[in-house]
Amino acid sequence: MNKVCVTSVGSTKYGKLKESIVELAVDAASDAIKNSKIEPSDIQYGFISNVFGVADNQVHLAPVIMSSLGLPHVPGLTIESACGSGSVAFREAYANIAAGFYDVILVVGVEKVTHTGTGRSTTLFSYCSDFFYEGGSGASFPGLFASMARAYLTKYKATEEDLAMVAVKNHEHGIFNPKAHVKKKITVEDVMNSPEVASPLKFLDCCPFSDGASAVILCTEDFAKKHGEDYIEVIGSGRGASPAAVQGREDPTTIPSTRAAAQQAYKQANLTPKNIDFAEVHDCFTIAEMIDIEDLGFFDKGSAAMAVREGLTKLNQGEITINPSGGLKSKGHPIGATGIGQVVEVYEQLLGKADQRQVEDAEIGMTHNFGATGASCAVHIFKRV
Repeated sequence: MNKVCVTSVGSTKYGKLKESIVELAVDAASDAIKNSKIEPSDIQYGFISNVFGVADNQVHLAPVIMSSLGLPHVPGLTIESACGSGSVAFREAYANIAAGFYDVILVVGVEKVTHTGTGRSTTLFSYCSDFFYEGGSGASFPGLFASMARAYLTKYKATEEDLAMVAVKNHEHGIFNPKAHVKKKITVEDVMNSPEVASPLKFLDCCPFSDGASAVILCTEDFAKKHGEDYIEVIGSGRGASPAAVQGREDPTTIPSTRAAAQQAYKQANLTPKNIDFAEVHDCFTIAEMIDIEDLGFFDKGSAAMAVREGLTKLNQGEITINPSGGLKSKGHPIGATGIGQVVEVYEQLLGKADQRQVEDAEIGMTHNFGATGASCAVHIFKRV
């Protein structure tokens, strides 16, 4: 297998944006190309991750975006895997380079959905669930994650205030991220007093709907060495699956796809959870982050609430920094872009470019991104070169 590197990144701001889905994608991709030491003609393939292009009247995105970049003869592929689309697209690019099919691949994640309104956006998101059993029966994603939260709070020594502390921590991190959707400090009281969405989850336990795009350029190690020193290496990659519907799982307080993907990535990288300096994890709801950090092996099952309570996941204050970007909760969640945006954060952290949110002495970083309630998942591990 070829060694695979990330040699450049680019991203728009996340939030409620006026640009079209194609304009957002082109902006992020253009940044990645400009920030690199390659020529557009070096790009041999394009993977585009997106879920709801139809909301902006555009599907078949890959050739449209590649053409808009002035690369109409470069083949592309649009990938959809719900909220995990970005990490799955990244995995496919990684696999193609590792296998020797291509030397340089552009991966762009993009979403444009806020213009549809909250009601329509919530409906669109529900299509990512097992719609026959869940969305079509009225179970929205807040409701599904609320059921996971209630099961967790019942099974373990955890409280709604512990969930709130996840939101508080990620908002503290997001203050320092110039691309973040929600740059606002909050308190536990703010979360607890915010409107209840689906018990026990409050409004401030939930990530926002966001527009935005992020892009990365992957290449072989040989290519990276010939085109500058600003690159990081992908040393572990894993994919996992879970029953699509939450009710089909034996234990709603764990996500099997996360555990499987993490085990594969750790094995390939020849590392353990203790070797990871920081991680960008999928915190679409506060309960998700608590479950994630247990399934990834950072904390024992049932102990995430204690870890959050004691500040063990805060930036440069505890055992491991979780979501230095602000996570989905503060940075935002343009679902097709989220997994790629996580890689952007890891790239900036490992190269010491994260300014006030910089993780001290960061050498190994991880991304974790899942689709829906965890039906699909991808985990990647990166190291500073």
